[in-house]
Amino acid sequence: MVHQYKLNGYNIVLDTCSGSIHVVDEVAYDMIELFHDRTEDELVSEMMAKYGHREDVTEEELRFCIEDIHTLTEAGKLFTPDTFEDKAGTFKARSGNVIKALCLHVAHTCNLNCDYCFASQGKYHGERAVMSFEVGKRALDFLIENSGTRRNLEVDFFGGEPLMNWDVVKQLVEYARSVEKQHNKNFRFTLTTNGVLIDDDVIDFANREMSNVVLSLDGRKEIHDLKRVDHAGKGSYDKIVPKFQKLVESRGGANYYMRGTFTHANPDFTKDIFHMLDLGFKELSMEPVVCAPDDPAALTPEDLEIVKEQYEILAKEMIKRGKEGRGFTFYHYMIDLTDGPCVYKRISGCGSGTEYMAVTPWGDLYPCHQFVGEEEYKLGDIWNGVTNDALRDDFRSCNAYSREECKTCWAKLYCSGGCAANAYHASGSIRGIYEPGCELFRKRMECAIMIKAAEDMDD
Repeated sequence: MVHQYKLNGYNIVLDTCSGSIHVVDEVAYDMIELFHDRTEDELVSEMMAKYGHREDVTEEELRFCIEDIHTLTEAGKLFTPDTFEDKAGTFKARSGNVIKALCLHVAHTCNLNCDYCFASQGKYHGERAVMSFEVGKRALDFLIENSGTRRNLEVDFFGGEPLMNWDVVKQLVEYARSVEKQHNKNFRFTLTTNGVLIDDDVIDFANREMSNVVLSLDGRKEIHDLKRVDHAGKGSYDKIVPKFQKLVESRGGANYYMRGTFTHANPDFTKDIFHMLDLGFKELSMEPVVCAPDDPAALTPEDLEIVKEQYEILAKEMIKRGKEGRGFTFYHYMIDLTDGPCVYKRISGCGSGTEYMAVTPWGDLYPCHQFVGEEEYKLGDIWNGVTNDALRDDFRSCNAYSREECKTCWAKLYCSGGCAANAYHASGSIRGIYEPGCELFRKRMECAIMIKAAEDMDD
């Protein structure tokens, strides 16, 4: 499958199955688009009629271009057939039941009261609770026991707000460090926090033990304080920004990222990105809100068009600042065109429900943090393991080729079939799709590929 588009003055041709990117002139762009619908003589005739007024367009040059297209095709860099579909159903089966990552919900409670929170202000539609050390310890043992020969294991301390159970977090890290060598494991920890309770102890411990820290900030003060408020309705911006700045500075400006959410209130989210840059933050992510269509925060069709324009604005600004030596990272534009994800990852996706699971404060297992509280998606628990084998098998078979809508999508090998949780919440099925999310993802990929193309053209 070939996807062609024009952006920021570049004519881009993506061969989706090989991953090859071609930046071409407008003549070659048109010829590739028509290549399989015309004979060579018809193609030359049509291009001469359209571009023959140009001195650099001759019949001889057009036939050279046709030869180049044939050469690229024979080299497997253009019009490459899709040979992955038959493999899609077997990749995850080969990995058995190995688990490599857990999201530990150490606190089903939160000191903020964000009304767009998918976790119902940290309660996940249930009672407020915190994880005990004993439950957390058993969760880590469960991960070790089910990780097979895999050495590197990932654990994310999540909530609610995990700093509301900080002592247990520290105890669990200490326990993991005490047993990892005897099991030939290496734990990598991540902390996701709203920042309200950050202090020197949190900063010092996070800098020693957390491979990554995810910090929740929605951007401009008026936007952030619109949704991210405490239980008295007071915004949290003034309280958390200085703490975030101190933490990031202490980490040398690395191994963190700011994670924001944009809603109907700010489809012009690049203003929030640029504001975070002004605050000194350079590792950035802004996610579209996922909620019911009738929710006041939901993005409207008109908002989506604004957001797509914003993605282009952001991409052009990234190129500009990069040339000026003021580059920054935007999570959704992180794409490696030479040594990117392997075929397994491209087809199989994030591994939720198979390689990755979430653990509630009382030890129940769910496919990921966004399914917690949905009882029909409970996989089992950390004492008895996965007992809902049918559900795990359902997630195992959920891939880039398991949805009819995905089969003809040029971006399927970049999203790997998309987010099962978003599909479920939008359609009621993990095999459905969240079309607005798909639309925005495709736009992000076009922008990300264009950025890389621009960088390569400048080298």
